[in-house]
Amino acid sequence: MLNVLVLGASGATGQKVVAQLLSKNATICAVVRTPGVFATLTSQYPSLSEVIGDVSTWSVDDFCQQLAECDVVISCLGHNLTLKGIFGQPRRLVTQTIDKVLTAINSLEKSNKTKLILMNTTGNANRGIPEVPELSQRIVVSILRYTLPPHVDNEQAADVLRRNIKPNHAYIEWVTVRPDTLTDDQQLSSYEVFESPIRNAIFNAGETSRVNVAHFMASLASDDDLWERWKGKMPVIYNG
Repeated sequence: MLNVLVLGASGATGQKVVAQLLSKNATICAVVRTPGVFATLTSQYPSLSEVIGDVSTWSVDDFCQQLAECDVVISCLGHNLTLKGIFGQPRRLVTQTIDKVLTAINSLEKSNKTKLILMNTTGNANRGIPEVPELSQRIVVSILRYTLPPHVDNEQAADVLRRNIKPNHAYIEWVTVRPDTLTDDQQLSSYEVFESPIRNAIFNAGETSRVNVAHFMASLASDDDLWERWKGKMPVIYNG
């Protein structure tokens, strides 16, 4: 049985990730700030449980408790699109959380590697290849680094994985999933996955439905062949 910890489970994409994982018969710990987000589902699926808490206040020991039996961590963490959410604390919510998760997994020294799947954005270039976006995109992104803290958080969170978790790491493997403009389509549709963006993320952005993102991340968690294809990479997903 696959055991998955979902961070940011109550968000728009996180809820869809939980639904997709349930369809794959996974055992899920969904981290939410407010109890009852999955009240209907937990009554139907004993394999789903809510963990109530604010991960920004969790210590490494708190993460160790949740990760001891965990095979996969999926992070759908993000910043609320409000003034407080964008410019308030914690400005490095995702980065700090990923750093604590890595520290916790390393300290557990489990025999099986833990898979870590991070939801990110096409606006964050993979500097490990390296990708070189069009000049117009690079100019705008440079401005965003000074004006939009969540963008910097996305970049730094991905960099924590790329720089610290090499292919031969003893305890962790990772994939950073980069959707383009997110949409709230209700039905799963065809989608395409690329190693790098095929569009200008600022001036020619594509669309990616949240349910498609959720399907891809849940498939990464459960499909070993798909995981082998994308581990250590930052795939980009667009609606088909």
